[in-house]
Amino acid sequence: MSVFGALNRFISRLDSDSAAQRSKVSHGAFGFQVLRNKNHEIPIEPWYDFVIGINGRQIDDPDPNLFATEVRNCSGSTVTLTLWNAKGQRLRDMHIPVPTPSPTLGITLQWTPLATTDDVWHVLDVIGDSPADNAGLLPYGDYIIGTPEGIVHGESGLGELVEDYLSRPLRLYVYNHEYAVTRLVTITPSRSWGGNGALGCVLGFGALHRLPVPLTEPPAAPGETLFETARLSGDIARPLASSPSNPPPSSYSPIQSSDLLVPASIAVPPPFPTSPAPQRHGRKARHAVSPNRAFDEYFKEGEQKSKEEDFAPPAKAAPPPPPTKLGVATHLPVPPLSAGEPRQTKSPDPELDDEEEIQHEEVSG
Repeated sequence: MSVFGALNRFISRLDSDSAAQRSKVSHGAFGFQVLRNKNHEIPIEPWYDFVIGINGRQIDDPDPNLFATEVRNCSGSTVTLTLWNAKGQRLRDMHIPVPTPSPTLGITLQWTPLATTDDVWHVLDVIGDSPADNAGLLPYGDYIIGTPEGIVHGESGLGELVEDYLSRPLRLYVYNHEYAVTRLVTITPSRSWGGNGALGCVLGFGALHRLPVPLTEPPAAPGETLFETARLSGDIARPLASSPSNPPPSSYSPIQSSDLLVPASIAVPPPFPTSPAPQRHGRKARHAVSPNRAFDEYFKEGEQKSKEEDFAPPAKAAPPPPPTKLGVATHLPVPPLSAGEPRQTKSPDPELDDEEEIQHEEVSG
């Protein structure tokens, strides 16, 4: 829990540092919080709803007389209120008719910063037979949003309030996310109930434990954009699949092979043949080769060409004729000589020539 609490405190510090950014998203850091709604025909929730705009203009003046004057000017017609709701931190516009006899809306407002709704404690776990269990707190679904005993601010605000009400009844406003109801719970903190803590429950605080969107709202439909990021210059949105009803944009063109960078020191191998190559004179026709053998054939051709340029003798040249035996001459065809090779008049081995002369003298004598 210490690591989890440290993470929440770190995120809360980041939220406090980016108050200006949150104000831009919420159209202002302050607004008129709805404390009471006497007109049941207007779907406005006390405590959760903030009026931050009227008739398309943002409210930046805390003077309530200006707001009342704007409402009276819409007598006999409708007034448009821009509301910010703490449940999911969402905005909505509401068109409310203003009666002629008494041009009022029947709501009680108070100029309050929107950040007051961040002081929410999420009930994560409840221990049995604890003060929280006896008070009826429910894990995961309950959120402690405040108390009629005073203003609670910051992560340690609830703990300080509990210490002041040890062994005394303490009233808390609790919102349940599953049933979308707010109830008043009376709990008696105690240190002698037999467990840890004065309440006997695990609470979460911070950005990870804000009030969620009500379950009654419809979920996002398939294909809707949840997050929108900035596109790079030249980035073109492409469809998931090309079809006759959804053709690709005409401005998109595939990358050609000539547009790719090829290093100058690397020779580009010939493309893989898709059909049998045409026959050449003096060489057998090649058959289509597999991609795995394309580079082998390419390097073999280079090796053969290098040998021809270096005037290397063929590897399968005919061997020289054998020497004659017992003076019997053998007439064998003389193999052709390569260019620049001198003709031999004697056997390459001088010992064989001496033996041949001795045998010839014996026979003639």
